[in-house]
Amino acid sequence: MTEVTGAQVEVEVVVDKDPAQMWDLVTDVARIGEWSPECVGGTWLDGASARPGARFEGRNAFANGFRSTAQCVVTQAVPASVFEWVVLDPSGRLDRPGSTWRYELVPVGARGQTRVRHRFVHGPGDTGLRQGMEASPDEAAAVLAERLATLGANMTATIERMAGS
Repeated sequence: MTEVTGAQVEVEVVVDKDPAQMWDLVTDVARIGEWSPECVGGTWLDGASARPGARFEGRNAFANGFRSTAQCVVTQAVPASVFEWVVLDPSGRLDRPGSTWRYELVPVGARGQTRVRHRFVHGPGDTGLRQGMEASPDEAAAVLAERLATLGANMTATIERMAGS
């Protein structure tokens, strides 16, 4: 299923918090379960924090009842600006992540607001989405479209809930 590799979603929301405040929220993996409709929690591993090479574990619960745990590695961390990580696939190879996630925080005017861009890019590693598409090749395009739409809605909801905290 090569068509899933590179599939992406990007959302953008302007929030009433400055970039430093949003940085504290987007990098607080222990609190993500308070805001995300899908990720129910996270834990920094080995006392890590938001810096390149740091690892954390994310726990997810999906609408269909499936639950999973993901190992993640921070790939970019620029305070009050960029937080990016990869989700490792079962092979654990950094060069073949299951997905890449990124927050970009851009100040808006002088009112203390932030434009939050949140991006998801799939692949090239193995994931449940790839497996689902391979299991139902006749429905693969619909499965992908539905998953990307769900991700976009969940990403927007997460940012809005973060900003409201």
